[in-house]
Amino acid sequence: MTPTRPRALLFDWDNTLVDTWGAIHHALEVTFEAMGQEPWTLDQTRARVRRSAREAFPALFGVRAEEAMEIFYGAFERDHLETLRPGDGAEPMLRGLADGGARYLAVVSNKRGDLLRREAAHLGWDNYFGRLVGALDAARDKPAVEAVELALAGSGLAPGPEIWFVGDTDIDMACAVGAGCLPVLLRPDPPGPDEFEGAAPRLHVTGCTHLLETVSGL
Repeated sequence: MTPTRPRALLFDWDNTLVDTWGAIHHALEVTFEAMGQEPWTLDQTRARVRRSAREAFPALFGVRAEEAMEIFYGAFERDHLETLRPGDGAEPMLRGLADGGARYLAVVSNKRGDLLRREAAHLGWDNYFGRLVGALDAARDKPAVEAVELALAGSGLAPGPEIWFVGDTDIDMACAVGAGCLPVLLRPDPPGPDEFEGAAPRLHVTGCTHLLETVSGL
C-alpha cells in the first residue's frame, strides 16, 4: 500500500538528522566513571541510548540519578557543538522539503530541549522547523504521545497517517505507532525479522536523499 503524501514530517534528531554520538558517548563515559561503574563501549552506547536521561537514568544510577544527570549534561555541553556533524544529505533534504511550501516540519527528540535547539541554531537549521521538541519540553518524553502533540501544536494538524514520523530506532517507531502517525525507518539497513514487534515501520528509506525522493515522487 502506497503511503499517503505527508502533510507534516516529524524527525528524530540524533543519528537521523545529525551525528552526535561522539559527544553522547564521551558524556556517558564521564558519568559512568564518576558513578563508579564500568563505561559502555561506543557500540553499546549506540545500541542502548534510546530514552531521555530523566527516564533512563533512574534505572542506571538509582538514587544518584539526579547527580548523574548533572555530570552527564555538564560533560555534554562542553563539546557537543564542536563535534556536531550533519547527517549525510540532511540539509539538502530539509531544504527540499521546505521548498515544497505545504509541508510542516518538526523535531521530536529525547535530547534535552534547550540543547536540541542550540544545535539546530548552530547548524542554521532552526528556520526549517515549526517546533523543536526535546526532553523536558512536554509532560512526558518520546515515545509518549504528548511529545508528538507538542510538536504539532499551532500547526493546525493532528496526529494521523498523513503525519510521517521519521527515525532510526525502535523507540521512534513506537512513538509513531502510539500517536497514530506513519512510522518511517531511516537507516541504511532494512528492518530485521521481528525487530520492531508491535511497531513495525510502514516505510523504509536508506537515507535522507532517499526520503526526499520518496516524498517528491508521491
